[in-house]
Parts: sequence; C-alpha cells; structure tokens
Amino acid sequence: MGTERKRKVSLFDVVDETSVAVAAAAGKLSKMNGAASLIQNLNLNRWNGRTYSQRYHDILEKRKTLPVWQQKDEFLQALHANQTLILVGETGSGKTTQIPQFVLEAIELDDKRKKMMVACTQPRRVAAMSVSHRVAEEMDVTIGEEVGYSIRFEDRSSAKTILKYLTDGMLLREAMTDPLLENYKVIILDEAHERTLATDVLFGLLKEVLRNRPDLKLVVMSATLEAEKFQAYFSGAPLMKVPGRLFPVEIFYTQEPERDYLEAAIRTVVQIHMCEPPGDILVFLTGEEEIEDACRKIAKEVGNIGDQVGPVKVVPLYSTLPPAMQQKIFEPAPPPVNEGGPPGRKIVVSTNIAETSLTIDGIVYVIDPGFAKQKVYNPRVRVESLLVSPISRASAHQRSGRAGRTQPGKCFRLYTERSFKNDLQPQTYPEILRSNLANTVLTLKKLGIDDLVHFDFMDPPAPETLMRALEVLNYLGALDDEGNLTKLGEIMSEFPLDPQMSKMLVVSPGFNCSNEILSISAMLSVPNCFVRPREAQKAADEAKAQFGHIDGDHLTLLNVYHAYKQNSETLHGVMKILSTRGQ
Repeated sequence: MGTERKRKVSLFDVVDETSVAVAAAAGKLSKMNGAASLIQNLNLNRWNGRTYSQRYHDILEKRKTLPVWQQKDEFLQALHANQTLILVGETGSGKTTQIPQFVLEAIELDDKRKKMMVACTQPRRVAAMSVSHRVAEEMDVTIGEEVGYSIRFEDRSSAKTILKYLTDGMLLREAMTDPLLENYKVIILDEAHERTLATDVLFGLLKEVLRNRPDLKLVVMSATLEAEKFQAYFSGAPLMKVPGRLFPVEIFYTQEPERDYLEAAIRTVVQIHMCEPPGDILVFLTGEEEIEDACRKIAKEVGNIGDQVGPVKVVPLYSTLPPAMQQKIFEPAPPPVNEGGPPGRKIVVSTNIAETSLTIDGIVYVIDPGFAKQKVYNPRVRVESLLVSPISRASAHQRSGRAGRTQPGKCFRLYTERSFKNDLQPQTYPEILRSNLANTVLTLKKLGIDDLVHFDFMDPPAPETLMRALEVLNYLGALDDEGNLTKLGEIMSEFPLDPQMSKMLVVSPGFNCSNEILSISAMLSVPNCFVRPREAQKAADEAKAQFGHIDGDHLTLLNVYHAYKQNSETLHGVMKILSTRGQ
C-alpha cells in the first residue's frame, strides 16, 4: 500500500484562486493552440460537465454579497489546518448554503477505492429539503444527482451525489451500518445550537470516529454564541465567527401579560396591516392546529376591513405541510387590488422552524408570543408528551433577528420585559435531558457502545432516565440481564420506531396479525389523523365516533385505515389521513 502512494496530497489544498487560473491557463495553452477552448472550458460545470446556465451566473453575483463569502479564504485555511472547526454564523449569513459548497471546491472526493461525499445535517426535514433544492440551483446541477437529500420516508440521492443534506437522525441510522461513516470525507453539523437528541448523540459518536479516521473533517455550525461550549467539548477546536446581515430591530413588549396569546397575535397582525408601512409579517405559533386556525381568522379579519387596506396572502408553515405548500413562503406579497391602491402583504404563520432553519426574505415585522411546543419526559411514569412551554432568551433573540434581514424591522413580543428578563431561561434545555432514551440506548448498543455511563455526552442525562431506558429494553427482550444486545434487540434497532412498536412489529407474524400491526404502527408514526377545530368540535367528535372501537384507540386507528382504503378519498374534510404504509 505504501508503494502505491508516491505523494500524499493533503485533504485540503487551499491555493490562491488566481494562481490556479494562471496554471490551468498555461497548461491548456501548451496543449491546445487557442484561448477559445480555454474560455469554453472555464464555462463548464466541473460537477456535470455541462455549460453553466445564465441563471448560475446571476445567482453567483448574489452569493458574493453574503457575509460568509467575504470569509471564504479564512474558512478554508482554518479547515485545512484543523480536523474540527466550530463556526458561529448569525441566521441569514449564508452558512448553510455556502459552507458545503466551499468545502466541495477545496477537497478531492475521488478516493482510490471509492467516491466520497460531503454531508450536511439539519435538525428538520423541511430545512434539509428546501436547502438542498436551493444549493442544487446555485451549483447548476440536478437535485437528486450531484446534490441530494435524505429524510425519513424519502431518499433523493444517487451514485453521482457529492453533497448530501440529511436530517441528523438519518446520519445516525447510517452510522448503524457504517460505524466509521466511510462514505464521507467531511461532515457538517448545522444548527447545532438546537441540541436535538440525534445531534447530541452524533457529537459523542463523531468525537470517537475522528480519533479513528484522521482523514475525516468535522464542521460544527451554530447560530448562537453557545459555541464556546462546543469548543471546549471538541478539545479546543478553533472558533470562527461570521457576522449576519442584520438591520436594527426595534423591540416592543406588552404592558401586561396577555391572557390569550393566539387572540393577541391575530389582533397585532391586523393592527400592523392597518397602520404600519409595507413589509411582510412573520408570526410564531406552537403547532399545526393553532396555525391553521390563525390563518383562517387573519384572512377573515382582514377581509372584514374592506378596501381601505391592501390584500394579504396568509401562508402557514409547519413540518407536516406538503413540500409544494412549504414553498409558498418564498412567494412574493400580492400586488395591490387596484393600481395605486394600498400594497399587499404576505403573512407567514409558522412554528419555530422559521426561527433559524429557514430564512424568508421580505420579513419586516415579527410577532413573538413567547411559546413553543417542547418534548417533556417523566421517567417515573414513563410518559413523554409535547407541552406548550415558554421559549428561551436565545430563541427570543433569534426570532427578533428575523425582522432585520432586508431593512430595519420591528419585533412585537407578546409578554412583558420583566418576563423576558426574569422568567425565560438563557438557553433552550437540550432535548436529551427531557426525552425518553429507550430508542437512543438501543441505537448506541447497536453502534457497539456498551458503557453508556461513560459515553461522552455533552450534557449527560440523569442516571434515572438511563436506568429506566435499560429496564424497558430488558423487559422487551432487546437486552439480556447483563445489558448486552440480544438477537431480537438487533432486529428491533433496525426500525426507526419506539422499541415497544418495533417489538410489536417483529413478533406480529407469530400471532398472524402482521398486516394489522403494520397499519397501526404506520398510523402511530405520523401526526394524529383526527383534527378537532374549535369551531367544529361537535362535528369532529361525531365523525370520530363512527370509527370508535370498544377495545381502544389502536383498533380505532385500524378502522380509520380500512375505511380510507375502501373509500380512497378524503373523508369530507372532517378528518385527514396521512397514509405512510408501504413507504
């Protein structure tokens, strides 16, 4: 093997762009007589061999205005010199779209044995999809070929893929079959400040992988200044800061606490639309039902005002929204109804997905009620639930920053200044400290990590939570009495489900009920198919009662699935079914 390698080329050769161009030109001119071939070659896309489109050149000019572009050389030099790099970039600095492309330009992906990739993880599926589409457009390549994405239920990547955006959970699942992640040359963990369960496990895992793979590089990107904590965790890795492109944002607080934040938010939207200059509005709410309710009410309220105000386009945004609907947030505001009339306005009503994961241009006003849905776990009663909880001060800062992207903006916080200073936590509590860890423990066991107590968690979970997880897995037969993974446990770990559900699936053939259990598991893996709008609660309850089963909710869900299969059409708007079976 040593004889094959005549000269070891460093992973990142950061060379002055001018010298590269001169050297390339000299080489070409010596081989071909005529500069025409050279010019034509420079206009060829190195990734697919096609000529660059005009749109590529137009987008390139916009990319050059992003704050992160100004620090391209500094970033590449830092990455060339270090195996791990921490990068803090304000939301809107361009880090999510540009950093992976900088990395691609600087590395050689063709290994002697196989082609390697760059991975960029996202905590949310919506972000992985929308960002990969944008980057494919910027690189002038086809989505699913040179640039791809991988999320639960959908993998749009191929043998040609060199840059893959994927959720942190998907990278964790890949590690189960490829513990050293040998398909990747560089891994970028984006939105690390969100501290999702999968991201925290990846931290510990990648720290170990980096020791065993000196050729692998890791970039940890965060939007908040908690990065010093990441720096200490990764043994003093260098920290690089990229400023955001922010205009000043004026912040307003309420004088008294609001009794109903939803009503207060709708009222504030209408007041802004009536009294404030043009500019789009972003409203943060906690979940799908609340968002859809708010969208209907805002459209109705503005419609009641009449022609003295401009038209509005009210757009919802949450994770279960179909991709085509999600793209509506990037559409422009509607034009005036009559020429010279009051201008239209776009109103985006979103969960905290719009806090850092997605940047929506044109937002000038932000309405922040101060709440988000958070996962909470009680290990004593073994119940995990989503509760509407106050956000952290770091989240409030991110939300207000959304208003200053294109011009000076305003943020309306629907809580008092005293509450902001005294009641909100400085940072969001990491998910690993408030989650059921049974599935995580099963994953770690599958990855060959047996000593869970000494696993290098950035924030170690409570011993009681770990013990409860081990007890549950032992009770289900996934672990033996010594805490080792059983044959059954290995099969269970292959399913991206709670251990109780994966056990149920694995043993169902012995009870001749695989078909039914598969349907129930699929329906329990997606948001509830029953909706209960405030204005139609009685009708919703009556519709649900038609499917009710005396033996409980699981068989009720089975009835719903069978009815859906028989009718194969939407059940008159009272309920919506998301069928994931067979995906």
